[in-house]
Amino acid sequence: MFTTQSYRTVVLLLLVFASIQIQAQKRKTAPTDREVWLQHLNKIARPVLSNLAADRLKETMPIVLPQHVDNAEHRGKVAYLEAFGRTLCGIAPWLNSEGGNAAEVALRNQYRQWSLKALANAVNPAAKDYMVWNGGQPLVDASFVAFALVRCPWLWEHSDTVVKAQIIDAFKTTRGTVPVYSNWILFSGMIEAFFCKYGLDYDPVRIEYSIREFANHWYVGDGMFSDGQAFALDYYNSIVIQPYLAAIVDIAVQKRGAYKWFAPQMLQINQRYAEVQERYIHTDGSYPVLGRSIAYRGGVFHHLSDMALRKALPASLQPAQVRSALTAVLNKTMQAPQTFTTGGWLNIGLYGHQPGLAERYINTGSLYICSTVLVALGLPETDSFWAAPAAPWTSVKVWSGGDMPADHALDLQLK
Repeated sequence: MFTTQSYRTVVLLLLVFASIQIQAQKRKTAPTDREVWLQHLNKIARPVLSNLAADRLKETMPIVLPQHVDNAEHRGKVAYLEAFGRTLCGIAPWLNSEGGNAAEVALRNQYRQWSLKALANAVNPAAKDYMVWNGGQPLVDASFVAFALVRCPWLWEHSDTVVKAQIIDAFKTTRGTVPVYSNWILFSGMIEAFFCKYGLDYDPVRIEYSIREFANHWYVGDGMFSDGQAFALDYYNSIVIQPYLAAIVDIAVQKRGAYKWFAPQMLQINQRYAEVQERYIHTDGSYPVLGRSIAYRGGVFHHLSDMALRKALPASLQPAQVRSALTAVLNKTMQAPQTFTTGGWLNIGLYGHQPGLAERYINTGSLYICSTVLVALGLPETDSFWAAPAAPWTSVKVWSGGDMPADHALDLQLK
């Protein structure tokens, strides 16, 4: 005979069992890190590429400028190229990859079709979404489109003859802009590297200039370059400098056999800076709020993700710990309240909507550089970056009481 107490005990046990079953089911269906990254990719990129593919980006994308914007009219016109180039650059390695589960394959196929149509509209003078290619900021974002095509030969190979000719014309238009004496020289260099990669007429001097200034004059030590003649403690080594420089040098080495003298030293520099970047990431995915362009969110870890993509991480960093750290960054920055507008577009900010964090050159389009943290999606799901179990990164290890070797600076003198 059941007493009231025994009945309560049975009910309690049933509830506990049900809870265990629910938690077990949740564990079975919890998304993998790769699936989480793909969810972020889709949320960031879909509004930009789906609307540009439909020739409706200028019609639908809101343009938000800071109160202290330097040139409102110009910034408003070039914001669309910023959104497109930066988004495409970040997802390009994934677009170029193959494989994955059925859902990922279907998603990639959709984005490939959108990207082809978006690219065609961006360079077609007859399209409503034809982009502005002439001027200072267009040089910057034309280079992101060029970088995307360097990273994704599939897009170039599947563009028709007319579109290819229009892409070439658009890129040649940027030659009329003299880059600022800073990381901007890499923008000119990347466009010429694109021409070089695909066997088109290119200007080797712009490539030479972009590499030699960094290699011979702007390395300041411990894995970092100055951004021009003066060093600033910000994230531009990751946002632009090291990913661009590595890609340009790769193309020059492969196509011309040039700069072999610099490639090994650059690898040491890049590996050291990858270590520095990994140590910036705190236990919850936050990181130091310092330097300009902090509203680029995860784009400030472009370099760390790129080093994983290139399979060039130093021995001190296991791919799984980098994946885990970058997943934390993505979740921290992209899941914050008010990160997106009600229409699905990015708001200015780092952790949500924080318009005060914007420099005078920031606009809605600028923010889509956050997609560059996703470049490691170009690695197949079977790669250890994705396949190995989640692993603690440096901050997690140390701030949970774990022991590990002390950090050491890179002692390297460039010739």
